[in-house]
Amino acid sequence: MFSTLTHHRVHSRDTLAMKEESVAKALENIHQDETSILSYNDEESLSCAISIAYYYAKNDYIIHRELATGKGFADLVFIPRKHVDKPAMIVELKYDKDVDTAISQIKRKEYSGKVLEYTDNLLLVGINYDKETKTHSCVIEKYNA
Repeated sequence: MFSTLTHHRVHSRDTLAMKEESVAKALENIHQDETSILSYNDEESLSCAISIAYYYAKNDYIIHRELATGKGFADLVFIPRKHVDKPAMIVELKYDKDVDTAISQIKRKEYSGKVLEYTDNLLLVGINYDKETKTHSCVIEKYNA
């Protein structure tokens, strides 16, 4: 677990740098190393892996899970703490779908409405876990109003 935690700073940094493949690979490693084989293939284990992956992000962000929006619930929303110059992030998780579906859902359900003051500095992050191949994929894009 200690080696997993030491990699979180890199994981958060890679997300902010929009290094999609690196984020997906790091999440894949965390998911494999820290999740029981008995519950590996479910959405809750993916959510737990995400929480571990972004553990150190709590230093810079207030993290909301399942944040209610006007048209649904955003899986994770990262709001920068006061005096932290980093973008806000909306993360949507998918299980056996694809990352484009995750990004599309963020836009279609207007999750950005909850973080309007950050729309000039907002990242949309879609993460998918493929149960058959046991691989993760990630897409990160800047929000365009």
